[in-house]
Amino acid sequence: MRVLAIDTALEACSAAVLDTELGTIVAHESLPMLRGHAEALLPLIARVMDRAGLEFAALDRIAVTTGPGSFTGLRVGIAAARGIALAAGKPAVGLSTLAAYAAPLIAADDTLPVVVAIDARHDHVYLQLFGPGGRTIVAPRLAPLREALRAAASGAPRLVGTAATMLAAAW
Repeated sequence: MRVLAIDTALEACSAAVLDTELGTIVAHESLPMLRGHAEALLPLIARVMDRAGLEFAALDRIAVTTGPGSFTGLRVGIAAARGIALAAGKPAVGLSTLAAYAAPLIAADDTLPVVVAIDARHDHVYLQLFGPGGRTIVAPRLAPLREALRAAASGAPRLVGTAATMLAAAW
């Protein structure tokens, strides 16, 4: 399956073409940015598709992060994914930013817990805890740092996300 993946949730504008049958990233690009996703995303996607040597009709699916993240960035990414999917006649699927962070760690070893934390500012984080097999133990939520520390205290979890360092330091 060929998937165009789009991420505009946080401090980057990113796209990649994945070939799940080969287990490879065919082409990708990511630009660090706080603002300007709307102007940067479609030219970035065009470059990624050109490097992949694919037309949009050759894709099987369009995937996009759905948050948490910057409201404007999320709207830009979701709108682009939806527009491309409609034009290409392909399905669009959403993936939470928290699940996107956890996925590589779960794929590498699904026996260990994964705590994903994204900085929500003011000593709060967006948090989700995944257990064995990628099962949700703590549902996605906005949590004070202290609550996140309690959730993360179970069973030597792997920490990932923009607030992972913040959690580790407070631990």
